[in-house]
Amino acid sequence: MFRALRVTRTRAGLIGLAACVAAGAGFLTSTDDHPAAAPAPAAPAPSVAARTPEPTLSAAPAPAGLPVIDYWTAPRGFPADPAAMSLTAVTEGLQPARSIPVYDAPGGRPRARLTPEISGMPLILPITDRRSGWVAVLLPTANRRIGWLPPKGWSSRPLRDHLIVQRRTHKLTWRRDGIRKAAWTVTTGAAATPTPLGRSFVLGRTPTSGSAYANVDALALSSVPENRRSLPAALRGAHTGIHGWYDEGAFGRSASNGCVRMPREAQRTLLKHIGHGTLVTVVD
Repeated sequence: MFRALRVTRTRAGLIGLAACVAAGAGFLTSTDDHPAAAPAPAAPAPSVAARTPEPTLSAAPAPAGLPVIDYWTAPRGFPADPAAMSLTAVTEGLQPARSIPVYDAPGGRPRARLTPEISGMPLILPITDRRSGWVAVLLPTANRRIGWLPPKGWSSRPLRDHLIVQRRTHKLTWRRDGIRKAAWTVTTGAAATPTPLGRSFVLGRTPTSGSAYANVDALALSSVPENRRSLPAALRGAHTGIHGWYDEGAFGRSASNGCVRMPREAQRTLLKHIGHGTLVTVVD
């Protein structure tokens, strides 16, 4: 059973979010707020010869009429994320200062534009690589795709948090600065509508309506349904979300339209601590 796409208005724009329907087992929460023991001092590194800095590749001028990547328009022609399943934390994000072109490689072809906001939410993209003076970022509205930007037109933002979703065990783990803070049993996508694998990130927060969502806001992610044709037409433009759910018996199953359903208090915890650009990695 599926529900229609719910379009909710944020303070500054519109966001679509798929409704997720499930039934299931119980949930478990656990927290760990104690810092890990300090590691033993590392041995001094051997001296090495200084490396010549790699020259920065120039950026080709962007033609007029490049498509803008937004909540509904997927970018085209960009390479796959080479470390899509990596569980390594990303500690730095990129926030566009203005409309800027994004390229398919360092010094490559400009294929789309990024803007400072997406549907009224400040856009912060995790930086996944650096090469020849350029940075690679995860792109929104396209699963497991990266784009490259030259060193101008954006500012850096620290990223401290990492959400890891394990589909097989229906577990979501929250890490901050590499330390496990909490873990919960959740609902993930059904076989026909799986929660998208790989790295994505939090676009922002959107209100929900109705008691089914436990009367708490949702987190909209950058990822989208893997197979749009498996969803009703009204849901095909939606993004994956992390949201609360009214039924405690629903957790521990693969039964949603792709969203991650959380216990109410767990969702409130995420809303309190998780910000724009937070890395979300979904693995089996």
